[in-house]
Amino acid sequence: MDRRSELREFLRSRRARVRPQDVGLKGFGARRRVPGLRREELAQLAGVSVDYYVRLEQGRGGKVSAEVLDAIAQALQLDETERQHLHALVHSGNAGQESYAHTTQQVRPGLQRILDTLENAPAYVVGRRLQILAWNDLARILIADFPALPDERRNLARLTFLDTTARQRYVNWQKKADDTVAFLRVDAGRHPNDQELVRLIAELSAESEDFRRLWADHTVRDETHGHKPLYHPLVGALDLTFETFHIPDDPDQALTVYAAEPGSPAAHGLRALADEAKAGKWE
Repeated sequence: MDRRSELREFLRSRRARVRPQDVGLKGFGARRRVPGLRREELAQLAGVSVDYYVRLEQGRGGKVSAEVLDAIAQALQLDETERQHLHALVHSGNAGQESYAHTTQQVRPGLQRILDTLENAPAYVVGRRLQILAWNDLARILIADFPALPDERRNLARLTFLDTTARQRYVNWQKKADDTVAFLRVDAGRHPNDQELVRLIAELSAESEDFRRLWADHTVRDETHGHKPLYHPLVGALDLTFETFHIPDDPDQALTVYAAEPGSPAAHGLRALADEAKAGKWE
């Protein structure tokens, strides 16, 4: 991907959402050509010259210190994920070309054993580009039949935007779509030269209008827990929560586990699906 373009559009989109009055700027006029902060206002807040900031936004800032980037992040009211994304976009220009074309992502056997012990909790592991690397039987039944999918379709972004089943399984599909695109942005910031990721984004952009719209927002987010209502035709609605854990020895891998309140209808539903899995009735 074009790092300069990504940096420029990210900073522009973040400037547009900050109102001058929200950051204590006075003397701004009611008539403004664009929403949010002007470049000169952001430069003032960050304590850098306007010329320096303009060059940075255009990807011509050269070597930029962490202190300057943090000052800009603070002026833009970025959260921690957005701040890290800004650092990644700026410093990725100094990184060498990355090639993952012949790199196989693998899950440690010990992690797979943990997945298999979670008989009443759907769980799976994703890697770079939201590729699904491992799962347990309950995740296979609840989300998608991963073993039956070709490797390239075994991808959470492709399933979300290109598979009609996802729109049925995720009750709040729009939130799932938002989160999926936001994490792909994080991944793109970490690995801007990953050509497989570039091809994935091009494919999704070509085949999904929803993806194109969300990708243009330049939102970055990496949610580690929350509410995730799902639906399965066998048991109906399942009011679940999720927890996501990044794997310490491979930050590109993350384990997601769904859970239900003990004794709730969702807990009984998961148990019924687990019984189906054990009996081999849901194939």
